[in-house]
Amino acid sequence: MASLNDIRSTFIDYFAGQGHQAVDSSPLVPRNDPTLLFTNAGMVQFKNVFTGVEKRDYSRAVTSQKCVRAGGKHNDLDNVGYTARHHTFFEMLGNFSFGDYFKEQAIAFAWELVTKEFALDASRLLVTVHKSDEEAAVLWRKVAGLSDDRIIRIDNDDNWWRMGDTGPNGPCTEIFYDHGDHIWGGPPGSAEEDGDRFIEIWNLVFMQFEAMADGTTKPLPKPSVDTGMGLERIGALLQGKHDNYDTDLMRDLIEASANASNVDADGPQNIHHRVIADHLRSTSFLIADGVMPSNEGRGYVLRRIMRRAMRHAHLLGTQDPLMHRLVPALVRQMGGHFPELGRAQALITETLQTEETRFRSTLERGLRLLDDELDRLQDGATLPGETAFKLYDTYGFPLDLTQDALREKGRAVDIAGFDSAMAEQKAKARAAWSGSGEAADESVWFDLADKHGSTEFLGYDTETAEGEVLAIVRAGTPVETAKQGDAVQIVVNQTPFYAESGGQVGDAGTLRSEGGTVEITDTKKKNGVFVHIGTVTEGKITPGDAAELVVDHDRRTNIRANHSATHLLHEALRNHLGDHVSQRGSLNAADRLRFDFSHGKAMDTAEIAEVEREVNDFVRQNTPVTTRIMAPDDARDLGAQALFGEKYGDEVRVVSMGQADTGKGTDKTTYSIELCGGTHVRQTGDIGLFVLLGESASSSGVRRIEALTGEAARAYLADQDRTVAEIAGRMKAPRGEVVERVQALLDERRDLQREIADLRKQVAMGGGGAGASDVQEIDGIKFLGQALTGVSAKDLRGLIDEQKAKLGSGVVLLIADTGGKAAVAAGVTADLTDRISAVDIVKAAAAVLGGKGGGGRPDMAQAGGTDPSKADEAISAAAKVLGG
Repeated sequence: MASLNDIRSTFIDYFAGQGHQAVDSSPLVPRNDPTLLFTNAGMVQFKNVFTGVEKRDYSRAVTSQKCVRAGGKHNDLDNVGYTARHHTFFEMLGNFSFGDYFKEQAIAFAWELVTKEFALDASRLLVTVHKSDEEAAVLWRKVAGLSDDRIIRIDNDDNWWRMGDTGPNGPCTEIFYDHGDHIWGGPPGSAEEDGDRFIEIWNLVFMQFEAMADGTTKPLPKPSVDTGMGLERIGALLQGKHDNYDTDLMRDLIEASANASNVDADGPQNIHHRVIADHLRSTSFLIADGVMPSNEGRGYVLRRIMRRAMRHAHLLGTQDPLMHRLVPALVRQMGGHFPELGRAQALITETLQTEETRFRSTLERGLRLLDDELDRLQDGATLPGETAFKLYDTYGFPLDLTQDALREKGRAVDIAGFDSAMAEQKAKARAAWSGSGEAADESVWFDLADKHGSTEFLGYDTETAEGEVLAIVRAGTPVETAKQGDAVQIVVNQTPFYAESGGQVGDAGTLRSEGGTVEITDTKKKNGVFVHIGTVTEGKITPGDAAELVVDHDRRTNIRANHSATHLLHEALRNHLGDHVSQRGSLNAADRLRFDFSHGKAMDTAEIAEVEREVNDFVRQNTPVTTRIMAPDDARDLGAQALFGEKYGDEVRVVSMGQADTGKGTDKTTYSIELCGGTHVRQTGDIGLFVLLGESASSSGVRRIEALTGEAARAYLADQDRTVAEIAGRMKAPRGEVVERVQALLDERRDLQREIADLRKQVAMGGGGAGASDVQEIDGIKFLGQALTGVSAKDLRGLIDEQKAKLGSGVVLLIADTGGKAAVAAGVTADLTDRISAVDIVKAAAAVLGGKGGGGRPDMAQAGGTDPSKADEAISAAAKVLGG
C-alpha cells in the first residue's frame, strides 16, 4: 500500500519528469496576499505570476502546498474530527502552467497520472466541465475516451473559477471517483450530489479570460493552468479507505495520541483522537512558520486551534499536557518533505507544553461555568450569546470551543448574541480585523469611528432630520468632495435613517445639502457608524455640509408594518406550537417579511390557519405599540423575549403590543413583549392585514414563514381572488366547486396518461406481443430482438419483463429510438442466467449503437448509444453472443 508520503512523491516526480519545476511549499502566512489569513490553496504563492506582476525562470511548476483553513472566509474548524474529509491542515497537490501548455496537455497529464501512475480504475472515473467549455468536453473524449454520459456539464459557478470580480478567470474541469452503488449519492449536478458515492479528487482550472473593471471580458494572451488535488483525499482513495483519518499518516498520529493517553484509538472516544491528530498538524506547522499564540490576528486563530485540541485531550482523561508529546510522531511522518518541522521541533514542543499547562486551569473554570449556565436553561435550550462571550472574554474560551463542547450535548450557541457582545469590544474587534482576510477598505470605518464617534440615531421619533456631513467615502477611501454620478458612502453626525440590524433592512431616502443631492438606497452600520449608501444625483457634496435627511416614508411604513407583524407572529407561534419556539432569523423588508424559528417539524394546515387568524385578531385590535427603555435584567423580569440579532447594552428597548385575555374576567395582559432595536408601527391596526404565504424548512430544526402585510397582502389576496374567478369561469363551475373540479380533471388526466403509455407499449411491441416470426432460436435458446419507436428508456425494463414472461425461457433485447439517441435493454430468464448474462448482451449491442459499457445484473441490463439507426446491426451483434 502506497503511503501518503509515497503518493506525494509520485505526484511530484511525475510532473518533474514532464518538465515541471518542483517548487517548495510556501509558508502558511502568505507573502503576497494580505487579504488572506492563511495560505489556503496551492496557487496562492503563484498569484502574482498568473497576473503577470512577477516573472520566474520556469513556466511549469509542481508543488505540495501546505494549507490551513481555520479562520476568515475559509473555516472548516467546526467540522474537523466529525466528518471524513474536513481538516484544519491539509496538503494540496498541484501542477501549474504559466502560459505554457493549456487544456489538452493538462487533461492528458491528469488522465495519465490517475489511471497509470495511481492505477485508478478508469471505468470509475467521470468528469465535470463548465457548460460553455465544449473544448474541454471534446478533449476528454479524445484524450481519455470518456463517453458523453461520463462528461457532466455544469452550468453554474461551481465550474468557473475567479480570482476576484476582476482579473483572471476561466472554466474548471473536475475528476470524480465513483465508489459504487452500495454508497448513497448521485453524480455532480444531480439531486443526490451531496452523497458520498461520487467524490471529487482533482480540479483543473483553466485561466482563460480576464474580467475588466467595466464588466467586459477578454481572452488572456497567455492562458494558464492551476490544478488542485487534496493529498489526504486521494490518499484515502488509493489506500482503499473512505475516511481521510484512516490513511496511514493520520492513523499514525491517532495511534500516537491513543498511546500517550492510554485510551483506545477505535473506542467510543475516537473523535477526540481525530481532532487531536488534525490540530497537531495545523498548530505545529503554524508555529514552524512563525505564528505564535496570541489574542489577535493569526496568533488568535492558532490559540483557538490549540485549545480545541487541548479540550479533547482533557476529555480523554489525561492529567498532564498531551500535545507536546506527539510532536516526534508528526516529525517522523512529515519532517522528510517539510524540514521546517524538524528545525522548529524544540520550539513547537515548548510552545504546546506551555500553552496546554496554562490552559488547563482555564479549561476547568470555563467548563464549570458552562455547566452552571446550562443547568439554568431548559433542556435543549440554546446557550445565550452573552454567556459564550463571557467565557471568551473572561476565561479565554473561544466560541468554537464552546460550540464544540455544546455539540456533544446536542445544544447550540446564540451566535448573534455572541457577535453583539463581541462588537461592544471595539478595540478587540479592530485588532481581530487585522489580517482577517476581509476587504482592506473596511478599516476606514474604525478610523472614522475613532475620529467622530458613533452616529446618533433619531429615527424612532422622526423620518426627517438635519445633520452634518462628517465624511464621504468613495471606493473605500475618504474623499473631500463627491460630484454628480459618484457612488458614495456618507457619514453624518445624526440621522433618521435606520441602519440594517436584527433582520430589519436599512432605510432609503434623500440627503440634500445646499450644494447637492444624494439618493440614498441603503443604510448599514459599521463599528457604530451609520453608513448612508447612495449616488450623487445633483451638484456636489462636501464634508462639513449641513444636510437635510429625509427617509422614504412609504418604504419605512411598509418595513415597520412587517417588523411589528413579526413580533405578533412570534407570539402566535409560541401560543400554538409551544414555548420552545424562538427566533432564529428574520427579514423585515419593504415588500415582505420572513421569520425563522426553532421547531422540529412542519406546521400542518390547521396550525398555519390558526396562527394567521390570531395575528389578524391583534392587528384588528388596533392597540398602541409602546416602547420603554430599561435595564436588561428588568426587561427579562418583565417577561420580554430577546429577538435574534439584537445588540444589548446597559439599556434596552422593550417593545410591547396587544392586549390578551388572562382568563380572569376583564383582566388583560400584554400579548407581545420583545427586546428590539427596530422601528415599529404606532398602533397594531397600522399593519393593516397579515397574510401567511407559506411555511417551509430553513435548516435542521428550524422552520421558515414568509408573509405579507398591508397593501402587499391586500394585492396578493385580490390577485388570488381573480385567479380563482378565472379558473371557475373557464371550468363553468361555481367558485366553491373549483377544487373538486380540478381534482377530477387531474384524476382523469392521470388515467389517460396511463392508458396512452400502455397503448404506446402495445404499438411498439407490435400490438401487444411479439409474434412467432419475431423470435429466433439460437443454439437452443429463444431470442427476441426488436427495435422500437414511441417508447422511452424508462419503459424498456417493464417491456423486457413482459416479453420474458411470454417467452417462458429465453433472451430479450429491445432498442428504443429516444429522439436521436438509443436506449438498449436486455433481459435473460432465470433459468438461463448461469449460462448467459444480460450485461454481455447489452454491451455487444451498445458498442454497435455508439455507446460504451452497460451495466446491470445477469437477468437485466441497460445501456445507451448515439446512433439508433444501427438497431438491426446491434440486434445481430447481440445474437452472435448467444451463438458463441
